[in-house]
This record gives sequence, C-alpha cells and structure tokens, in this order.
Amino acid sequence: MIRKNPSGDLPVIHESAYVDNTAILCGKIIVEENVFIGPYAVIRADEVNEQGEMEPIVIGANSNIQDGVVIHSKAGGLVKIGANTSIAHRSIVHGPCIVGENVFIGFNSVLFDCVIGNGSVVRHNSVVEHCEVPAYFHIPSTTNVHSNQELGKIAQVSPQASDFSESVLKANHELVKGYKKLQNEF
Repeated sequence: MIRKNPSGDLPVIHESAYVDNTAILCGKIIVEENVFIGPYAVIRADEVNEQGEMEPIVIGANSNIQDGVVIHSKAGGLVKIGANTSIAHRSIVHGPCIVGENVFIGFNSVLFDCVIGNGSVVRHNSVVEHCEVPAYFHIPSTTNVHSNQELGKIAQVSPQASDFSESVLKANHELVKGYKKLQNEF
C-alpha cells in the first residue's frame, strides 16, 4: 500500500522494483531500481524535525527488504540503505541511520542512530545503536553494541559470512525478476 504522509510526500518507486501488495510505504521514500520489498514490510517517513522538515528514506539499487522489516526515522532524520544490501526478516532500522553498500543485516536485528560501513555483516538478533561500525566488520548473532568503544571487541567479517550475504542478495534479486513477471501478468 502506497500512502502520503501528513506533509503530502508520496514514495517514489523505480519501475523495476517489486513491492509486495501487503507492504506499506508511507511518505518521503525513494526506492531505487531492482529493489525487493517483501510481505508486511513497513517503511514510513512521516515525522518532521523542529523546522518542519524531513530527510527521505532511501533504499539503494538491488537491495532487498525482507518480510516484516520496519524502517522509520525519528524527527525526520535520514535513513539510507546502500546498494546491494539485505535487511532480513523482522529487522528494525530506526533512523537516523546509514547502512552502507553490500551489507547484510540478520533476522530480528535492530539498528538505531548508527552508521554501518560497506561490506559489514550484522548477524541475527543483534542490536547496534549510537555508533559507527567500520567497513567489513562482522557483528556476531545476539551481540549488543551501544558505543564505538564496544566495537573494538568485535572481529572483522569472515569470508563465510560474506558468502552467505551474497547468496541471499542473489536469491532475492531473482525474486524481483519473478515477482515482476507475475505482477505484469495481471
């Protein structure tokens, strides 16, 4: 479902993107080419800052937003999901937040007020807030990171973690093609 926010902004969705008909996109959202947005995802850009303004939520090309993901921002802050990034089932990305390119965010993870560097992996059921994760870091499952100081204890991405992330992206890119084909049949 595509909706305006109270400021009158409508999502801008590239024609090659696939948005499941159960997903809700509301407000100042930019969805780039070949993006997959799965069932029951909610992406809502509707809050403004003290000046009555808001930054957009941007979903980069070839990324996938899986089932039940919630993306929102506090007080009109920017949320940017880089190209070729995968946000897994039931994760929450609450801005302000910047997620780099070629990033994997695992199931049920929560990101808030943070920057995730290119090529990083945040495994399942993790919380990352109030910090800047450098490029190519691997945050293991069930890890909670609340500051830049806590990042020093975390090992960098292993080749196996990157391989899994790339396989998820490839599978979801194929889903975009398949669902777009089905969508065009109706």
